[in-house]
Amino acid sequence: MSTLQTTASLETVELSKSFGGVKAIDAATVSFLPGKINALIGPNGSGKTTFFNCVTGMIKPDSGSIRYSGKDITGRSPHRVTRSGIGRSFQLCRIFGRMTVLDNVLVAARTHGLRDALASPRNAGEIESARGWLARVGLDHLEGVEAGNLSYGQQKLLELAGVLMAEPDLIMLDEPAGGVNPALIGRIGTLVRELNAEGRTFLIVEHNMDMVMSLSDHVVVFDRGRPIAEGPPSVVQADPRVLEAYLGV
Repeated sequence: MSTLQTTASLETVELSKSFGGVKAIDAATVSFLPGKINALIGPNGSGKTTFFNCVTGMIKPDSGSIRYSGKDITGRSPHRVTRSGIGRSFQLCRIFGRMTVLDNVLVAARTHGLRDALASPRNAGEIESARGWLARVGLDHLEGVEAGNLSYGQQKLLELAGVLMAEPDLIMLDEPAGGVNPALIGRIGTLVRELNAEGRTFLIVEHNMDMVMSLSDHVVVFDRGRPIAEGPPSVVQADPRVLEAYLGV
């Protein structure tokens, strides 16, 4: 495994993205703590997933900048963002249901696109690494099973194993607990803590507030496409702006 960059940092300056007349991200200037478990929370429609998509190159922002570990990555393609050291999961799992669990992780190791991933021969080092990450997430006993036969929680763990194959310094998880049973939510939380202790920075979008508040070092709250509060979980929970955004009180 590669040496991790424990100071991996992410910040945006005046980042904006609109869809038609709707401002999904509205001049958002925000930074996340390097080497920590960060959470990005907010009501539905507050811009969290759009923010993720801008950072990871899935969509291009209209204006503003994105800096990762001091480098401007604004507008880079998803494959270039991955190669720069950022990995991400999706709100809805992106796996190949008719491929085996092992092959799903091997495909994820290729950062030049699906055609390259499917055409290039496997090598022993990649297979060993893939099996290592499957063991790490607790799926090594299922490596020959078609991924579509896994439970949804297991598919989330498989997606995380694929993310880890690229050895990212920053891991962005979009609703890792969504649709997952409590036992597997606990396993995901334990994995995040372990991987963070090894030097990986995390940024997590999540609606499960118990998970967010117990897991995070730093929480940023979005509302209407921009940050309205940030800080340790205990401070954010008591912020009246957060209560208003979530509860209208």
